[in-house]
Amino acid sequence: MNMKQVKGYTILQKQELKELNATGYLLEHDKTKAKVAAIETTDDNKVFSIGFRTPPKDSTGVAHIVEHTVLCGSKEFPVKDPFIELAKGSLNTFLNAMTYPDKTVYPVASCNDKDFQNLMHVYMDAVFYPNIYKEEKIFKQEGWHYHLDSVDGPLTYNGVVFNEMKGVFSSPEQLIERKIQQSLYPDTGYGFESGGDPVDIPNLTYRDYLDFHSKYYHPSNSYIYLYGDMDMEEKLTWMDEKYLSHFDHLKVDSEIKPQKAFDKPAEVDAFYSLAEGESDKDKSYISYNAVTGNSLDRDLYIAFQVLNYVLIQGVGAPVKQALVDAGIGSEIISFFEESICQPFFSIIAKNTEVSNKEEFVRIIRKELEKLVKEGINKDSLNAGLNALEFRYREADFGSYPKGLMYGLQMFDSWLYDSEKPFIHISANDTFKRLREKMEDGYFESLIQTYLLDNTHRSIVTAAPKTGLTAEQDRAEAEKCRKYFDTLSQEEKENLVHETEELIRYQEEPTPKEDLEKIPLLSREDIGKKALPFSNIEKDVKGTKVLHHDYFTNGIYYIDLYFDIKPLLAEYAPYISLLTSLIGCVDTDAHDKLAFSNEILQNAGDFTFDTLLSRKYKQPKEYKAFMIFRAKVFEEKTEKVFELLDEALKTSHLEDEKRLKEIVSENASALYMRLISAGHSTAVNRALSYGSRMGKYDEAMNGISYYRFLKQLNDHFDEYKENTIAILKMLMQEIFTKDKMMAGITCAKDAYDGFEKAFVKFAEKMPEKPEEDGNIQPQISFDDRHQNEGFKTAGQVQYVARSGNFVERGVPYHGSYRVVRAMLSYGFLWNEVRVKGGAYGVMCGFPSSGDGYFVSYRDPKLAETNETYKKVAEYLRSYEAEEREMTKSIIGTISAVDTPLTPKTKGSRSMGAYFSEMKVEDVQKERDEILSTSVEDIRRAADMVDAILADGRICVLGNEEKVKENAELFGCIDTL
Repeated sequence: MNMKQVKGYTILQKQELKELNATGYLLEHDKTKAKVAAIETTDDNKVFSIGFRTPPKDSTGVAHIVEHTVLCGSKEFPVKDPFIELAKGSLNTFLNAMTYPDKTVYPVASCNDKDFQNLMHVYMDAVFYPNIYKEEKIFKQEGWHYHLDSVDGPLTYNGVVFNEMKGVFSSPEQLIERKIQQSLYPDTGYGFESGGDPVDIPNLTYRDYLDFHSKYYHPSNSYIYLYGDMDMEEKLTWMDEKYLSHFDHLKVDSEIKPQKAFDKPAEVDAFYSLAEGESDKDKSYISYNAVTGNSLDRDLYIAFQVLNYVLIQGVGAPVKQALVDAGIGSEIISFFEESICQPFFSIIAKNTEVSNKEEFVRIIRKELEKLVKEGINKDSLNAGLNALEFRYREADFGSYPKGLMYGLQMFDSWLYDSEKPFIHISANDTFKRLREKMEDGYFESLIQTYLLDNTHRSIVTAAPKTGLTAEQDRAEAEKCRKYFDTLSQEEKENLVHETEELIRYQEEPTPKEDLEKIPLLSREDIGKKALPFSNIEKDVKGTKVLHHDYFTNGIYYIDLYFDIKPLLAEYAPYISLLTSLIGCVDTDAHDKLAFSNEILQNAGDFTFDTLLSRKYKQPKEYKAFMIFRAKVFEEKTEKVFELLDEALKTSHLEDEKRLKEIVSENASALYMRLISAGHSTAVNRALSYGSRMGKYDEAMNGISYYRFLKQLNDHFDEYKENTIAILKMLMQEIFTKDKMMAGITCAKDAYDGFEKAFVKFAEKMPEKPEEDGNIQPQISFDDRHQNEGFKTAGQVQYVARSGNFVERGVPYHGSYRVVRAMLSYGFLWNEVRVKGGAYGVMCGFPSSGDGYFVSYRDPKLAETNETYKKVAEYLRSYEAEEREMTKSIIGTISAVDTPLTPKTKGSRSMGAYFSEMKVEDVQKERDEILSTSVEDIRRAADMVDAILADGRICVLGNEEKVKENAELFGCIDTL
């Protein structure tokens, strides 16, 4: 379609977006001046979003609380949680809302036309006509409220956002990133916490919250985005007639004001909490931060992403290497924050001492001055540019819709100049310009201008403080106590009454007639047929190759699988360590920096990982592999295999200094990952209690692996020789032709090019190990107790229960996927999130039988465990009408039918091959989902009983909470 004129709008721009194979339109709504961007393309994964500029004036989190609450019922859809109703009963491919430092965005996506229209309708109604003005309890539930069970006390705070932000504020990395932003923009909205500081959130009044919505949530302050294969004129006309034209133009003061440059760099010192008994040695953070122009400079936008790689992120990057060599931090990280008005670049040393601050700054500046004087390595610049351009051209965002990611990126310019929505998503010319500028010293000039001469900088430190969380908890309790003491008996009784009223409101079901106002597809709208696999098995000179025949636009997605199962019992953590070393150490022909540059100049990906895969019908049996993954344009394939051959045969694993760097860096990064994804950490640990495969997976990725790395790092001189000997032995044992098979995702007519290059590589592989290796490891990894409570310095919990229902005689059934969706968005959501105040709660019942329940950023512990115990009882007495069952089935299919990229289609096919799952098995599961009945839901109670029967529990959480519930655990420890 070619839009020429749309009633109610003026088309301001039309732009051919050749890289996207699309046409972009910029429009303005005539009456309200609402800003609209539309991208017409053949992509059937359609996206709609509406966003608002919402600069905060304080740290009460009002923007965040409004984001949560507008999705709690509206004029046309007066249900208590339309968001959950859509999650349960739509074919959405994305459904969420996000609060940023300066904007709030509400995106949805779907491949189904009718469903897409329904999602748009509910979201437009939610933002413009929310029920928040009629019902204060929405604010209390999602934001904050006083909770008082008895007139005798104690008085406490509760609320979903309040508890969510307690979790956010528990992370030292998030703390320093927040302090960095505040240090650079103290006089603007960026100097506040848009998500809300738990100390400040209770200062937000209901009136101020309503005023914020009425001021900013107006079409005149809106940014509306449409993407995909749809009738744009029809959608725009509907929006105009149904919503926009009902408003008049309003002058909204939502300007994002820039920060005036500093006369001299700022310095800020902060503290984060350390768990009791944990050493505070080398636990500080130091950062060097600089504002880098504005977000409307197309070249700067990409150039600083390149410099991020060149200076810090690349293997052997000079600034990072200089800091590591000086012993400043076990891990040096950096990031470029491009999604705000004035972007900034940060270099952060982790696990250091604040006393190293001056030396940290001196080394950074010395290395930057050296790069300006001597010039940046051109191969490094080319590698950084190639890596970014490969990602840009590939446009593979995994499970996220392409149009969603384009829309969010557009805000990086559109929010600050309403005439420039497309400048960052149309970047071919930018890459070309940067390659030309590279020859004229452009990147060196950026370093000089923004990182050296620029006084709009800051140095921010974050030091550990033992017991800070307990101190904060006491201060919060004292604040509540002081307020409680000011209350009269009548006021206390009123608070108890309000608490009871809120609980009643939360427990009260939405009237059936209101639920039926949420548009719902029928089961006939759902495709009945399961997606097939593509596994074309070939024998290539004695090596098994699986070809996944999908169109990939000239890219080869290459996976080489090497059997490691016989090695896991003794060497699991060493195998995981090996995946971090290959490609990141010197080889005979290249030092590590040169090798990294070679990789990125020839490939979009060159990584090693591990994979454990169960048999579908015999879940106790499994396969285990080390995987090499590459994505590469056809003409570069042979070169990439040459680099792989070099890495496998000549890597300098004996380099003790480099090994120590990688062990230290990995230990630091893994610790933060385990804490920040506490729900995954707790589930995987709990699953490892009863499963050999789970035990090995945890030993390569979880708490056991972290403890292995920490022990090796802390006693490196004692273990280094043994470790190096094992790593060398594993290289010989694993990378042989008899242990290798290959997977290749590409179109049929492109396959021969892959095979030609692969044969050359495979012919040079040793057939089998030269000698049997058997070196006794000095570090044991089997440290597991059952039922563990891990104390952290955080203020929230992650409560996991697990067990295997198949092993207890309950066979898998496709209806369990419906049960999962129904519980996650129904019973568990209401009990753990709505009433309990947790940010999230999840469960899973896969075909392997490894079932689990887990909460996320949860203020409770024992109460959540008790909720899990009530699930079976809830299922046994489950009642639902046809509409409710249809809704649950549609929501389940939505998750099953997530649109796949060519790469993920290939991975799915290979996963089916390893698990021996046939398309008939997938079809059977789909049929069972589509035919799920109330009786199936009730029968699932036996499955839940089986999961909980072994009593396996693992919790990561606040040290006081864990100790208070010691009876639940066989062991309490610090992570």
